[in-house]
Amino acid sequence: MAAAFQQQIFALDARFNAYRAPGNPNFKTLYIRRRSQLLRENAKFKDIDTIRKYINIRSQLLQRRYGVQDNISISSSSSRQRSSSKASLPVEESVTINAKKKNDMTISENYAFSGVHHIFDQHTDQVSMVKFANNDRSKLCCVSHDGTVSVCDVTASPPRVSYVLRGHTKPVTGCDWSASNEVLVTCALDGLLLVWDARAARRLRSVPDQLNAPLLCCAFQPANNNMLIAGNARGMVEVLNVSTGIYPRGGSSILGGRVMAIACESSGRMFWAANDKGVIVSYRMSGAGGALSKLRRCCVGGAVTSLAWSPWLARHPALLVSAADDSLYLFRVAGGEGALAPAKRFETAHRSQLVRSSFCPLMSFRRGVCVVSGAEDACVYFLDIEGRADHPVVNKLQGHASPVLGVSFSYDESLLATSDAAGLVIIWRRG
Repeated sequence: MAAAFQQQIFALDARFNAYRAPGNPNFKTLYIRRRSQLLRENAKFKDIDTIRKYINIRSQLLQRRYGVQDNISISSSSSRQRSSSKASLPVEESVTINAKKKNDMTISENYAFSGVHHIFDQHTDQVSMVKFANNDRSKLCCVSHDGTVSVCDVTASPPRVSYVLRGHTKPVTGCDWSASNEVLVTCALDGLLLVWDARAARRLRSVPDQLNAPLLCCAFQPANNNMLIAGNARGMVEVLNVSTGIYPRGGSSILGGRVMAIACESSGRMFWAANDKGVIVSYRMSGAGGALSKLRRCCVGGAVTSLAWSPWLARHPALLVSAADDSLYLFRVAGGEGALAPAKRFETAHRSQLVRSSFCPLMSFRRGVCVVSGAEDACVYFLDIEGRADHPVVNKLQGHASPVLGVSFSYDESLLATSDAAGLVIIWRRG
């Protein structure tokens, strides 16, 4: 319970950080880091009544100081508010929780985070997407509207920015790692797909969009990393051969609107693309040539900003959809043509921003199945999609002061990266 109150202290300061020294962003970052350090140093303090009084008094003082109202709750009776603010702690090299212990833990305990591992602030504009490398929790890619891409080493001591990639001239909108993590692809509003050598931090290839349109999303074909799939602002879904830099014949399809998100199944034979009109279409890709075939169509009530696919333990393949009608949709994939059957809808704070969501990668030992989502209320939500419909939220992280856009779990769930509209990236450490 003390951890929940400590998280609220951090959230309170993060909210008011937006008003603190508005002309000095470096001071704001330094201040919030220092608060995180102080919480770590006082993590063992467990007098709940004193902490409750402290939060009330500090909230009143901050409201008077900056002349704004804050409605942060100080209730902690629900397990949904368990989590993180003991502060920065080193991450061990391996996770050693045995399977029996995991089975004995509730789903809330499985997603109770012990603190903020690190805060990155290298970007000057919103970080719209973060993505951990495949089977490697040390590498994190961050793409920003300031036109740069950074790759961070989050398990170094201390965590650091390994390098910053510069090549785009407009906001960067998407990225993806190859299966081996040797190659990184990025896309941006300048209409360029840039392919990078992730080990040498150098550009391998630059390919303009076929229509010279802004690019909004990109992904490697999982079974063949020589193929890239991208979506542009003129409604086209297109396939690119990385080796040749050529768009193959038959590898383009018009979806309409602005293609905002792409998600592939693990075999790579089928993928889904969605646009700002709420239209989701499944596609089949031929093995070698990259030719596309449209399959099935589905519609939701708002612009789709994120798609995520999961085999769901190979029993019920599912698609997670973030839509700008305050919704997080769960669809079951029915049949061999990617048809989507509505399963559940969850309320989220999502109207105008590029909010993303993701399945939690480990599910085999869970008493439920969880997903994680950003939100425009500056919180990160964990939802049990198999639990009670009236209480789906099992945890909530409150550390950002701006809408949370990007979310990414490391493959072993030991770390969670979240990014916001102010350019801040927070690495959370699982308990």
